[in-house]
Amino acid sequence: MAFSKDGYWVWDFWLADDGENYHLYYLHAPTSLGDPDLRHRNARIGHAVSDDLVDWDDLGEVLSAGAPGDIDGSATWTGSVVRGDDGLWRMFYTGSLFLSPRDITNVETIGVAVSDDLHTWHKDGRVRLGADPAWYEILPDATWHEEAWRDPWVFRDGSGDGWHMLITARTRGLRSRRDTDRGVIGHARSADLVHWEVQPPLSSPGSGFAHLEVPQAVRIGGRDLLVFSCDSAHLAGDRSGTGGGVWVADASSATGPFDAAGARLLATESLYAGRIVVDRGGLPRFIAFENSVGAGAFQGRITDPYELIIDGAELRLGTLVQEGDLA
Repeated sequence: MAFSKDGYWVWDFWLADDGENYHLYYLHAPTSLGDPDLRHRNARIGHAVSDDLVDWDDLGEVLSAGAPGDIDGSATWTGSVVRGDDGLWRMFYTGSLFLSPRDITNVETIGVAVSDDLHTWHKDGRVRLGADPAWYEILPDATWHEEAWRDPWVFRDGSGDGWHMLITARTRGLRSRRDTDRGVIGHARSADLVHWEVQPPLSSPGSGFAHLEVPQAVRIGGRDLLVFSCDSAHLAGDRSGTGGGVWVADASSATGPFDAAGARLLATESLYAGRIVVDRGGLPRFIAFENSVGAGAFQGRITDPYELIIDGAELRLGTLVQEGDLA
């Protein structure tokens, strides 16, 4: 059954696999806020576990906002989890700091929490990674309503040259709010998961996206791909006026460059923030949260896994996987 939480909206999520259980980390906010749009400035990170990606045991909140003025003084947003050579698990997450209760202006910074068991997490203040204006748009540029620097996807490159982080970012450009087509995949590198160096973007602006959210580098059918999300409201350039959702783009390698201009729609925006996870049988599955479109009310829950069908050079969604198929 889909994962939901009574009294809360649930949306973006990420997973860790300890070999026995899948650990789901999810954003949630109370429905008592009334307006679903308010969930973003009230997001906290919850935790659930499953051995089959279908039946989840909810364990509650594991990471909350920081003190006023901290990088996560308003909310804790989307991230990813990896295990370092020291055996510790690290959750790289987005800290969001809204500058006013009356508007959506916020600054996004990447932080990290550390755990030895995937259950109890402690924030590590040594990681405070923000956008580098050498390549990326920052709030003082006054070209966008936020300093976009979020959704870190961290992984070790297969060549063994350290760790990489993919980031939702926007490249710098003309000082005009009309120029929205500047969404890119930001990049940072580290040898030890503590000290990070921001690098140039791994995709080009002008690809039709104001932002490329919740990026994930995956390898399926012998091909490197980038999975990301962009809704209809944030399509730009020639894509404006078309439908958004979850997208897939070709990649030269796990570390790019990524052909965002050639991205194809994998799922309409009735599903969002999609992730690909490998089940115990070694098969890739697709999970997303159920989004609202049109006049529909936001439900706030996470789907069961979908089959992924490799059709030549294309990737398509199949049917929902039935209970027991992933054991």
